[in-house]
Amino acid sequence: MHSSIVKYYVRLKFDVEGVVEKADLIGAIFGQTEGLFGPEMNLNELQKTWKVGRIEVNLESKGNRTYGEVLIPMSTDISTAALIAAAVENVDKVGPCSARFTLIGIEDVRESKRRIIAERAKSIVKEWALKSVSESEELLKDIMEVARRSKLITYGKEELPAGPGIHTSDTIIIVEGRADVINLLRAGIENVIAVEGVKIPETVVKLSKDKKIIAFLDGDRGGDLILKELSQMMRIDKVLRAPPGREVEDLTPLEILEILKKEVQMQPAEEAPTHLGGLSAKVKESFSSIHGTLEAIILDEKFDQIARVPVNELVQRLENTEGAKYLIFDGIITQRLVDLALKKGMIAIIGHRMGDIAEKPSDISLKTFDEFGLE
Repeated sequence: MHSSIVKYYVRLKFDVEGVVEKADLIGAIFGQTEGLFGPEMNLNELQKTWKVGRIEVNLESKGNRTYGEVLIPMSTDISTAALIAAAVENVDKVGPCSARFTLIGIEDVRESKRRIIAERAKSIVKEWALKSVSESEELLKDIMEVARRSKLITYGKEELPAGPGIHTSDTIIIVEGRADVINLLRAGIENVIAVEGVKIPETVVKLSKDKKIIAFLDGDRGGDLILKELSQMMRIDKVLRAPPGREVEDLTPLEILEILKKEVQMQPAEEAPTHLGGLSAKVKESFSSIHGTLEAIILDEKFDQIARVPVNELVQRLENTEGAKYLIFDGIITQRLVDLALKKGMIAIIGHRMGDIAEKPSDISLKTFDEFGLE
């Protein structure tokens, strides 16, 4: 077809009781469908208006029979294509020979094209990804060279796995285990030490007294437990987490650097001691007051109460309140509440339990009462 775009292929199989040629088959198709539905539906007329293309016939003769397939390209609507298919199925003779035509199917050419385009798009994405990975590997060469020079050491009386930067850096990154330390060393991060379990070693507690502490933990329940224990034992200036369900030891160097980059972009945590010490006391003091009341307490940066409101009025009140830094409330921490608190520059939210939080910001602390030993 030249001036029209093929939309459908009508495909039929045939079986003729005799030996016939292609011309006989095409002649039978045109002749026996002519006049069935008026002149505008004749195959001849449809070909003249480019609505039917050149009919293709593939045949084979064996013994005294001829069989094969007919392919009719069409640029009509599906109803016309179906009508022509039914008309051709009605052809019962080719020349003097009895014949039978059966529809195999009507193929939507556009759907086939969509599949081809989708497959090609997948191929393009794959090629791009391979090229991107290759370029990323080049960018990582310098980092990996540093990693090769970085040696795993042991530190403190507990002989904890650590990087050599633990001796000189003012900032210490705390991870869970030896494998996490090794993975950070591969990414060129040397100021790292592992706690090696939920029980926090005395050496790590001592480090927190005169160094800035970043906890970099797995994005699973194990990471939650270690964070809870760390928070009770020492001051933490920043908490970073692997993506949900991922472990620090499985992250790529680029992923590690991207997560740690968030720390660089955040403000120094001068309020951290109050955050963990004063907040803990305030939460324990407030819990018995609001437990079971469905109320919320909004505090400023000095833990002075700004407002006490019903939970169902909380979002509206927060939107209209300046200086809110801490929220302690008898309810579920939701994504909407987290987004609003982040927008208002709040430091922490404490509630009964976590809702479905798709995006947990690293610059706001989300805690439940049971993390403070309550409930």
